[in-house]
Amino acid sequence: MREQTGRAVPVNGRSVHVEESGSGPDRVVFEAGQGLGRTCWDAVLPLLADRARLVAYDRAGFGRSGRTTARLGIDDMAADLVAMVEAVVPGRFVLVAHSMGGLVARRAAESLGSRLRGLLLLDPTPEGAPVYDTFDRTAVQVDRALSVTQRLVRFRPLARMASGNVRRVFPADTYETMLAEDFVPAGIAQTRREFRAVAAAIPRLRAEPPALPACPTVLLSASRPAKGRGQQHAVIAEHQRRWAETLPDGRFEEVDSGHLVQAERPEAVAAGVRHLLDRTADRPAPLA
Repeated sequence: MREQTGRAVPVNGRSVHVEESGSGPDRVVFEAGQGLGRTCWDAVLPLLADRARLVAYDRAGFGRSGRTTARLGIDDMAADLVAMVEAVVPGRFVLVAHSMGGLVARRAAESLGSRLRGLLLLDPTPEGAPVYDTFDRTAVQVDRALSVTQRLVRFRPLARMASGNVRRVFPADTYETMLAEDFVPAGIAQTRREFRAVAAAIPRLRAEPPALPACPTVLLSASRPAKGRGQQHAVIAEHQRRWAETLPDGRFEEVDSGHLVQAERPEAVAAGVRHLLDRTADRPAPLA
């Protein structure tokens, strides 16, 4: 398995595991998608190690972070991200977020203000997308399926079967760590909690969307849909494009990848980070 030194950082009465790597004057923070943690960035980090100090972490309940049975909402996760950044990251930084992590990052951006130098979103689903019209029912169905998975992963051969989509795209040592830390009953239980948190948050996010990020923002949209989801994928991509076009400084880009962009196209993610760092190298922080 991978070997990386990290540390526990207290946040809002909880504890999150943080790993730092790379060197340089710039700072980049990574927020994982649902059911994933710090390890999902393993293919990206070496590509940026010569440019910036890199911070990846596990949300509370995942990986090496402290376990929690609390029902954390999207706002709680955003508050934990902000608290972690305040404890670990000096100055301004670029924030990279995947999938559900995009909701967390956008909510956190409201508190981070001028500290946020740039925002890179990997294949997020905007809250206005039709897929969320019936998400409460979808969440119930997914939770039932995950409850079965939670029992099955107690048996390691079945855990490997259940995590096949991850095994196919991540480096072998990363996958072995994911298998040991995330594809275990406690990890699946936390994934279920986060899925419920998204379902609970959508009505409010639709009624009161997070403020548009004032910093330069790049949205990378995965162009390869999952099997049987071509039509749904096309609709989500159009909503991604429309959302990016509403931003004061936004850019929409399609990437030849499936949903796990950081594993399938790490070079595209690194290029997006470098673009944001270069764009803002001499730009003063916006007024809060």
